[in-house]
Amino acid sequence: NHSTYSDGVHSLEQMATYSKTELGLEYFGICDHSKTAVYAGGLSIERVQEQWAEIEQLNQKLAPFRIFRGIESDILADGSLDYPDDILAKFDFVVASVHSNLRMEEEKATQRLITAIENPYTTILGHPTGRLLLSRPGYPIDFRKVIDACAANQVVIEINANPLRLDLDWRWQRYALEKGVLLSINPDAHRMEGLADMQYGVHVARKGGLSAEHCLNAFSLADITAYFAKQKK
Repeated sequence: NHSTYSDGVHSLEQMATYSKTELGLEYFGICDHSKTAVYAGGLSIERVQEQWAEIEQLNQKLAPFRIFRGIESDILADGSLDYPDDILAKFDFVVASVHSNLRMEEEKATQRLITAIENPYTTILGHPTGRLLLSRPGYPIDFRKVIDACAANQVVIEINANPLRLDLDWRWQRYALEKGVLLSINPDAHRMEGLADMQYGVHVARKGGLSAEHCLNAFSLADITAYFAKQKK
């Protein structure tokens, strides 16, 4: 989810308060764009630190509701993420996503994702193919190799609930589940109303056979807090 820190329409406090009061949720994960995404107002390290300070204040104000501090970190052409390790280590979770160089041939594109998946700070692989339905075809990847890498490195795969994405495609969700990979239905909301896009993600997740026990953001607050803490170790 995004806020006015990057390319969102509503502030972090508005997004979190809406999640708590209107949707009745226990927690909210913010993952604004990282510094390479200049087109989307990507966060410099200084802006990241400003956001962390606000999250700390809001968590006190909204408790027991909790905001988890995340980032949607761009996967660079060589598969690296675009913050130094000492910054990546301080996020609760990191969503690694491709937003550029979408025309790589399959072998190179697959290796790019695997390198990002093997980064010890990657928590979730975001919209794996980068597709936009009806306008942009997906990134050509070897799905089995990418999913196998996620299984080996305990990386969650996103089901992006935006109706223009729905990526990971439902036809590959069953293979991910067979390999023991957790999936996460992420709204990718850029405004409060965008949180309602969860419904589309839920529909395709059900089509792909996902159950609550294998869906990261169906975890309780206590369980997802423990999960993030375990992954950071």
